[in-house]
Amino acid sequence: MRLPDFNTGRLIKRFLPRSLLGRSLLIISLPLLLLQGVALQIFYGTHINVVSRRLSAAVAGEIASTLELLRRMPDSQDREWILHTARQQYEMDMRVLPGAVLPLHKSENVFGPMDDDLAAALKEKLHLPFTMDWDWAFDPRYVLIQVQIPDGVLEVQAPRKRLYPATFYLFMLWLIGSGLFSFAVAALFMRNQVRAIRRLAAAAEAFGMGRDAGPIRPEGASEVRKAANAFNRMQERIRRFLVQRTEMLAGVSHDLRTPLTRLRLALAMLPVHESGKHELAEINADMAEMERMIGGYLAFARGEGAEQPQLTNLSSVLEEIASGARRAGAEIMLEAPDSLNLTLRADAVKRAITNLVDNARRHARHIALAAIRQGARHVQVIVDDDGPGIPPERRESVFRPFESGAAGGTGLGLTIARDIVRAHGGEIVLEQSPMGGLRARIRLPV
Repeated sequence: MRLPDFNTGRLIKRFLPRSLLGRSLLIISLPLLLLQGVALQIFYGTHINVVSRRLSAAVAGEIASTLELLRRMPDSQDREWILHTARQQYEMDMRVLPGAVLPLHKSENVFGPMDDDLAAALKEKLHLPFTMDWDWAFDPRYVLIQVQIPDGVLEVQAPRKRLYPATFYLFMLWLIGSGLFSFAVAALFMRNQVRAIRRLAAAAEAFGMGRDAGPIRPEGASEVRKAANAFNRMQERIRRFLVQRTEMLAGVSHDLRTPLTRLRLALAMLPVHESGKHELAEINADMAEMERMIGGYLAFARGEGAEQPQLTNLSSVLEEIASGARRAGAEIMLEAPDSLNLTLRADAVKRAITNLVDNARRHARHIALAAIRQGARHVQVIVDDDGPGIPPERRESVFRPFESGAAGGTGLGLTIARDIVRAHGGEIVLEQSPMGGLRARIRLPV
């Protein structure tokens, strides 16, 4: 049996932060944490351990000395003197509980090496059963030590300050404080750097969706500033290109329409015999077709670039499109919520969906138009028809200019529709319709 292969790099990537801010903080903080961990281990393994063992040995030795005196001087007055002297000299409150039995008590672990070192020292010095109580409910200033002696239990309240190295807390405070301070400074600095990148990404996304907010202000590191300046120059070049394209095609359209108008007037004034009326009608039809094509070319070139995005009720736009299609003789059914507000260029989106509806109207008898909210971030507009449809292998090619011209079309309707939808940050695809014909599905961001 072959064991599954585990990709270590892929496994590590699953647990790494995905954002630039998170990864930058990890790069900055991880070496600092490793360095402080090494420093803590060195300090903890040498100085703290040595000091803790010495302090615990001193306390255990004093308790052992007191027990030896109590064993050698069993008289009650002598015992009182011994315990009183221990309280004064050792700063430990000791008392004997005659006839008591050592309770079954399991000592709690505390942070640091103190509890383990004290237990080891007591075991080495006393050679008697004992318990330790580090419970804070007893008294946060003392450790309760109970030792089983032949005639009872010796109870000792040892001050914690005699067992805790003061430098341990200072060192831990320095480690934690310096780590948190370094992390806070790194987070503040990196957040400012990442904010500039996020603004650049947001500006690029908005520009790609047709929301031209003007040039962005360069800020952050020098590399980010260079990227922002390059983005501003790119925006300006694209604007200039769109303006030049629109002006050029507008001029071409005007230049072509002028001779067409003269031709139409000349044909209207020509004396035509009865036998030539059919040919004249065909010429007029061809000229009308040329005018429609010129209008389509101009619309494609213009791309509604001058219109600014604004909050629009998409349902109202769809109702206008459906009403226009019904006036043109189409049987169309509309299904949309009462209010569907999006930030978009209303005229451009209306033109895109109208092109799809007109394309369906030329090839089908029944049309269904619907708008569906898809979560909180997207809206779908669907145009279904019962026409002949388009074979799957041609559904992508018909979006190219002049590929889909048929039945009175110019070949630019689907091209213009996709151009407008993509300018809004969306996408349009063609599919098989449940009605038997073609489905055009538009996905727009909210």
